[in-house]
Amino acid sequence: MAPQPGWLVAILLAVLPAGTSPGDSVADDPQAKMGEPLQALSAEQLARFEVGKTFFELTLEVPDGLGPIFNQNSCASCHNNPVGGTGTQAVTRFGRVDKKSGFDPLAELGGSLLQAQAIDDECLEVIPDEANVTSLRITNGSLAYGLVEAIEDEALLAVRDGQPEAQRGVAHMVPAFEDPDGSPLRVGRFGWKAQVPTVLTFSADASLNEMGLTNRFVTQENAPNGDEKLLAQWDDVPDPEDAPDAEGYDFIDRVTDFQRFLAPPPQTPRAGMTGEGIFLDTGCAICHVPSFATSSDGDLEDAIRGRTIRPYGDFLLHDMGLAADGIAQGDATERLMKTPPLWGLRGRDPIWHDGRFAAGTFEQRVTDAILEHGAFGSQGVPSAKAFAALGDTDRQSLLAFLDSLGQAEFDADGDDHVELDDFHGVLDETHGFAPCHGTAVTPDDPCAIHDLDQDGDVDDADFDGFLLVYEGPLEDCNGNGVLDLLDILDGTSADDDHDGIPDECVPCPGDATGDGVVDVSDVLAVLAAWGPCDPPCPGDFDENGVVDVSDILTLLAAWGPCP
Repeated sequence: MAPQPGWLVAILLAVLPAGTSPGDSVADDPQAKMGEPLQALSAEQLARFEVGKTFFELTLEVPDGLGPIFNQNSCASCHNNPVGGTGTQAVTRFGRVDKKSGFDPLAELGGSLLQAQAIDDECLEVIPDEANVTSLRITNGSLAYGLVEAIEDEALLAVRDGQPEAQRGVAHMVPAFEDPDGSPLRVGRFGWKAQVPTVLTFSADASLNEMGLTNRFVTQENAPNGDEKLLAQWDDVPDPEDAPDAEGYDFIDRVTDFQRFLAPPPQTPRAGMTGEGIFLDTGCAICHVPSFATSSDGDLEDAIRGRTIRPYGDFLLHDMGLAADGIAQGDATERLMKTPPLWGLRGRDPIWHDGRFAAGTFEQRVTDAILEHGAFGSQGVPSAKAFAALGDTDRQSLLAFLDSLGQAEFDADGDDHVELDDFHGVLDETHGFAPCHGTAVTPDDPCAIHDLDQDGDVDDADFDGFLLVYEGPLEDCNGNGVLDLLDILDGTSADDDHDGIPDECVPCPGDATGDGVVDVSDVLAVLAAWGPCDPPCPGDFDENGVVDVSDILTLLAAWGPCP
């Protein structure tokens, strides 16, 4: 990796504790997958996470306070990839731009957020004729919101101050709902305009604006296109609609628990890929800052306090020129957009604030998004040009690194499950654990997904980690005191059909009597069971529910002692 420029060194010194560098520590345990809770939660905190998830997935009804205008009826309707993550849902923003007076959100007409649904068509909102600018915004993910909230404002401001002037970001200073009047503003970090500083504020704001649920912080409903008469006609649930449950927690408190305790997306390999060096060299890390340390505040939970995280984002606003959304929100003007953190990028489709890059391959979507940084007036032009100038090998290395952001260890086929396919592999393309076992690897090798401890080889220590996340059965069919998968891995047992069962445990085809020999007694057993049968059927060797000629042929082909 090339020596790092001074701006990056300054940023890393500002956001990481002394003696720490990105990726310099490797845990022996597999990382949590996207949508799972932080791994160091106490039993009480984990229970709060699980209860919070049920509220996050709860479908609100009109008597609960839904509407009268809204976008969705549950948090998980938008944050669904996975629950708590990003989504394909888009909301519409609108306003009016005038050369003299600038941007007008048309608040008196219900702007700048359009609520696309209503409890009755009579109060359904429309984009007013006065609007001359509209934009879509896709769902941000809520993963690791508690960790992001715990980044100290000073660290974000230090990143801003360390950035080159041409790419310097803007900290969006905003109030938190839960702060007393007159409190200092905080650095916003949630939302496409970094307009929200805390998870509780986010929950309260989204509950009202996305579901129409008033709460202790925002007690006034949104009037349909600003029509207070329509609001009075259709809003008959007393405000605030969000009331404490039997344990004294409001809805917004419950969903805040869930979001605060969500784990960060995994990154596999955790460090060392050639593409990350290219990511730094092309200037991507100026805005997509690799690492932060969370606050050491003693009031924070152990799972959140003093953690080094790798979001690949600075949570600051940047001028994206013609690639921005054209909507102003607070001090975030029309061309300013928050740098989206890249962790979890692997599972994100669509990409960009308005979802303009969707479908196709991961490489296509990401390539298009990087090149879009070169839009006229964008602070990302230098990085877009640097990417465009890369040779094919360097470009593929960079894309491979970005594809590691969201990749879980051992999930070789990328289906978000660690199963038998990830042990054996399908063909050579999924690089299962068994074919990789005993091999030396670098972080760029496909088998590096199985090098949990990142010691440069895939060995028995990594297999211990594989067993922690393996979702298939763990059995000992031959009764030798060793798991079947380990017998297969070390060569004690063969598994020619790759079904995860040692071949010696599989009945001999044609041996209907189970005596280890295929002979006349098996012919008689097959004839006795001839015709349709309910499984398990001793003579139905092809397991099609019928004992017939095909089973006789199987028997004859296996005639004699079983292997």
